[in-house]
Amino acid sequence: MLRIIKIALLLCLSTAHCQEAVSHPSPTSLASLAASADLVVLAQVRDTDYRLQRAIPVSGSAYLQVLIRYKSDGPVDLIEVYEKGLHPNECYFPNPTVMEEGRRYLVFLKTDPEDATRYRGLAQGCALDVLVNDQNRYALRYPVNGIILSDPLHEVALDMSFNDGYALVDEGDLVPADRDAMIAAGDIFPHSQGRWKYARGVPLSRVRELMRMDKLSN
Repeated sequence: MLRIIKIALLLCLSTAHCQEAVSHPSPTSLASLAASADLVVLAQVRDTDYRLQRAIPVSGSAYLQVLIRYKSDGPVDLIEVYEKGLHPNECYFPNPTVMEEGRRYLVFLKTDPEDATRYRGLAQGCALDVLVNDQNRYALRYPVNGIILSDPLHEVALDMSFNDGYALVDEGDLVPADRDAMIAAGDIFPHSQGRWKYARGVPLSRVRELMRMDKLSN
């Protein structure tokens, strides 16, 4: 996922407009994301069907299993999320291997105007990583990436122990400056050679409050 983002940003930097957008991204709130989306769910990646160029997805669909529904027009079980092209805040998902379960995400999606049976990501981004802690509860991974949020999540993030393989991150996937800042803040700690583990999260019950779901129709 990090490699995809880097390539998309490099392509974007070829234009002055994109340079400004990348240099000065506009933060958004969880409440604003939820209000803008047609579908807000906790979902797990089951499979992807992407067209690849040099091992990078450039178009196609991901199929996600809905675990918790926060906002939708009705019951929903399996959703298709379509994306096309490389651009900032693109909505591609990593495909799980046969030996691993898919990653879990809190997703914010709009109905695809070209096909009402599938969804597209929002302009601000589409997904935030969710992990399972040692109490078998879901929590938003902190610090978050994928969407630049204005919510003061540092005020509500808690120390957690995660029983989730996706709580581990390889050294090479971290920007050195970000890694050092997270170490200093206690957000990650050494796990094994060349790997770190996330140590903080935001309970989804608190995330739901920040999304102000009580003010939206489900």
